[in-house]
Amino acid sequence: MGRTEVAAEQPLIMRLAKLGVEAQRQGKGLAFAKEISHLIFSGTKDWDQGDLMHQASSAAGLDLDAMERAIEHGDHLDEIERNHTGLDAAGHWGVSTMVVRGEPFFGQDRVDTLRWRLDQYGLRRS
Repeated sequence: MGRTEVAAEQPLIMRLAKLGVEAQRQGKGLAFAKEISHLIFSGTKDWDQGDLMHQASSAAGLDLDAMERAIEHGDHLDEIERNHTGLDAAGHWGVSTMVVRGEPFFGQDRVDTLRWRLDQYGLRRS
């Protein structure tokens, strides 16, 4: 399985991916993804300019400046590469894909099915 390369016209993808890793490390990955995704895909003009990402991060309970400092010299890229390797091993190439015990759940419309499966495994919701 090969994965596609990030297009040159997506220069912010690595920053966003590293910020996503940092948000997850701080226990707020889903909240960050929700706020940043809304910012990007709601048609907000120049979403990466000014204070907009700070506001979105704050709404997720995160400090964007502190996150930027953490990713500056962190191993976030290594984690991203491990995730890519796991995604390839699961037979998928894109987002949103979640894999639990080898079973892939591809697409945002599968989150409820993923939750059902996690309930079957007896995992506690927080």
